[in-house]
Amino acid sequence: MANYFVGDIQGCFDELMLLLDKVDFNPSKDCLWAVGDLVARGPGSLETLRFFKSLANSAKVVLGNHDLHLLAIHGKLKRANPKDHLAALLAAEDINNIIDWLRMQPLYQECPEQQLIMTHAGVPPNWDLATLHTEANRVSEILKSKNYLHDLVSEMYTNSVDEYRSSLSPLEKQIYCINALTRMRYLKQDGRLDFDCKSPIQNCNHAELTPWFELESKLPSDYTLVFGHWAAIMGQTNHPNRLALDTGCCWGEHMTLWHLESNQKITQEKLKHVKRS
Repeated sequence: MANYFVGDIQGCFDELMLLLDKVDFNPSKDCLWAVGDLVARGPGSLETLRFFKSLANSAKVVLGNHDLHLLAIHGKLKRANPKDHLAALLAAEDINNIIDWLRMQPLYQECPEQQLIMTHAGVPPNWDLATLHTEANRVSEILKSKNYLHDLVSEMYTNSVDEYRSSLSPLEKQIYCINALTRMRYLKQDGRLDFDCKSPIQNCNHAELTPWFELESKLPSDYTLVFGHWAAIMGQTNHPNRLALDTGCCWGEHMTLWHLESNQKITQEKLKHVKRS
């Protein structure tokens, strides 16, 4: 059995298939882990979701910010950005089944035997494993519920919840969890999330901002944390246990696949194909 981890796909389905061909991925014996943002800027969001849904137990997926946004769009809470190429997905006859499958996916995946955690954007440095489990599982419980749109999705669009405190209300804790696990890049000096700067680290001119993975973490020191979300850093963290896999395929760069057992990365350049009809 082989474990493969893929960076943000963002609807770049053809590139994903080429990557999996390169490693002879076999769902009957291999497992494909995805760091979230399965959908958005590429032309194949529908095919991507159908593929991962078809893998069943051979896939381990976490939700990214674009995946959560899709729930809001499907629920008529937000309008789709034309640049996200979601028309075919939203018009698909099986869209309701796809959305029901998507909202069953968690915000984190863990492999204790390999001492590994995967989230979309990372884990706040002041969270230990117990806090991650508690807060992320609470969000997942609501997303799986009948009233997920009213109880959470409609409330999650705010930057005002940027700090984790015990005094936060249950809803505020859920919003912070989503903000941290799916949107985090830089932290301010007081530990609050910064939602504005997306620049590569070498181009960030804000002295008070620090990449979250450069701060001391409460996670076990021997745990590897796999994440995506931050294409601008192109997989570079300079941290042995912080593995960034978003390498900007949807922005014209490449898609990255990491083979856990050999600790090797395999890449596929963005295709210059004609837009699908």
